[in-house]
Amino acid sequence: MRPVYAGIALGIIASIGVAVLFVALAVEFEGTLEEAFEGATMFLAAAILTTMILWMRNNSRAYSEGLKSKVQMALSRKETYGLATLAFVSIFREGVETVLFLGSASFSSTGVQILVGGALGLGLAALVAIAMMKYSVRLNLKSFFNVTGVLLILFAAGLVAHGIHEFEEAGFIPPVVEHVWDVNWLIDDHSDGGRLLTALLGYNGDPSLVEVLGYIGYWMLVAFWIYREATVTVFRRVFAAVRPG
Repeated sequence: MRPVYAGIALGIIASIGVAVLFVALAVEFEGTLEEAFEGATMFLAAAILTTMILWMRNNSRAYSEGLKSKVQMALSRKETYGLATLAFVSIFREGVETVLFLGSASFSSTGVQILVGGALGLGLAALVAIAMMKYSVRLNLKSFFNVTGVLLILFAAGLVAHGIHEFEEAGFIPPVVEHVWDVNWLIDDHSDGGRLLTALLGYNGDPSLVEVLGYIGYWMLVAFWIYREATVTVFRRVFAAVRPG
């Protein structure tokens, strides 16, 4: 366990270093550059999150088996550096993603909300980690990733919509129609509840047409990619049915 704990500690320290760098860069930008930086961060976070969602869906079972085989190989060869490196890479990768996601959420939330939400997320992650270590043999990673994948898609779609909003404010993307609807009378996007929905789902009480199209387009693209084989089969059957004899 010693090399594993060493790798975890180094991964946490490196993640904190990335967070400090992120904050330093965010503070330096003002005006249009700040909006562009925020939008680019959200797009980058959405891209990383999307690739992770698709990868988890396609490789959940192989990942579980592959990880176990790597650990068993390292243990059989007494490769302590290999175990430390495996722990470091795992923690640092998730740490960088956490910095990006919390950084993106911080653009539309207060510091207190980020601290409370981040603490709750870390606490829940610790509970999941304990449960996985205790009941990992019984855990069905495919089902676990399928459930969490839906939540992550919602989050990623919100990042895309909010990234478009920031690029619109920077003048990089025209809104086409400035306000498709206005439901701020129901949930004000500047209220505490509205900020929470904005941070989680990219909520906007009066979105532009491009934001709406971006949100819907992201969902359609991800859904098509996930169910592309079934979609292609359906199209082929429809084409065969309507094609003249």
